[in-house]
Amino acid sequence: MSDELIIRHCAPTFAGIKTANMFTVDLENGKTVNDEVRALNVMLRGKGLRVIPLKETDSYALIYIYRPDYLRKDLEDPKAKGILCEKGYDCINPEYCIAQLIERLKKNDGFPHEVGLFLGYPPGDVEGFIKDPSSGVKCCGCWKVYSDKDAAIRKFKRFDKCTKIYCDMNKKGKTLSQLAVNKLKNATA
Repeated sequence: MSDELIIRHCAPTFAGIKTANMFTVDLENGKTVNDEVRALNVMLRGKGLRVIPLKETDSYALIYIYRPDYLRKDLEDPKAKGILCEKGYDCINPEYCIAQLIERLKKNDGFPHEVGLFLGYPPGDVEGFIKDPSSGVKCCGCWKVYSDKDAAIRKFKRFDKCTKIYCDMNKKGKTLSQLAVNKLKNATA
């Protein structure tokens, strides 16, 4: 998987302004992403980022890049926790929730609607999508917005600007490690 692909899909997460992103990587001839994922984790762990394959088939791998500290905070939200519990998740910790998400993705061809909670989407928007994906939509961007349209539009613009800047910086030679902002809780400036 190329640096350009990762940056194009995950710049806001690398910049520390979004919890997570996911993207697919095409696979050929029995290839897997395990070695690449391991190398990325070694490179990015000190920046507060984790990389895991959520699903792998003969033709593609679904890659999840996230900030564990952010995800923990997101899933502690009472509304987010309520949605996950309603969907049958045992909300022991974020890693266990991810493991349950992986199992759901393996069993189904589509995405479970609660996946937005793992990407940092507002719980109110995830709840709106679960209730009725086509009714009450105020706008669309990275996700369908059912609650605070103005805040979502500001985030969408910020994510787009971040992605453009990061893609430009990558084209000028900045590596993934250089582009990943250190957002660990105990990081020093």
